[in-house]
Amino acid sequence: MFQALVNPDRFMAFSRWAAPLLGVIALVLAAAGLVLDFQAPPDYQQGYTVHIMFIHVPAAFMSEFVYACLGVASFLSLVFRHALATAAARAAAPLGAGFTLLALITGSLWGRPTWGTWWVWDPRLTSVLVLFLFYIGYMALEAAVEDEAKAARAAAILALVGLINLPIVHYSVVWWNSLHQGSSLLRAGGPAMPAVYLAPLLLMVFAYMAGFGALWLVRIRGEVWRRRAAVLAMRAVA
Repeated sequence: MFQALVNPDRFMAFSRWAAPLLGVIALVLAAAGLVLDFQAPPDYQQGYTVHIMFIHVPAAFMSEFVYACLGVASFLSLVFRHALATAAARAAAPLGAGFTLLALITGSLWGRPTWGTWWVWDPRLTSVLVLFLFYIGYMALEAAVEDEAKAARAAAILALVGLINLPIVHYSVVWWNSLHQGSSLLRAGGPAMPAVYLAPLLLMVFAYMAGFGALWLVRIRGEVWRRRAAVLAMRAVA
């Protein structure tokens, strides 16, 4: 498996079937999750607004997960100068930014009826906003530098610096007083929610992960084809 991910030809062969398979898995899991979501009763405190959880929580989880993937790919790119790692980092950034933006928007929609305001400078919300800015900064820095190799190195360094923010995002509700509730899913005593909410939430989390995997592979394939086209163009000119 590792060889399939570091060798461009083997990666292209692997991703040719893995990407559509993950896409189908994502659609099936999302459909099942939405069916159970619509069957879940309203919460005794939040009413029907609790259903935002099934969109917001997976997006918030993926915002951190994708940045961790971006950080690992950036490290491999910076240390080993591996072309596929560079392509993987570049491909992950827009997807992570999308998940983070979705988490911020749905969190705001959820916060309005729950907290009575669209936004507060809460530690969790603020750190997630900083995470979004790291995604934007990564893409902007890479686009601003004309030399592709230098752009990849500079963006990789920024991505590694941004890893410092991940534990802040995750533990912000523990380290500081926060309006944001603590983790109801990943906690020492097990999930703190009834099965009627837990089942669709887990299905949606796995659907988001599979969907990200499919889109990530497709975007990396696009990067590989772009690089190959650039090499052929240079050879044609020479």
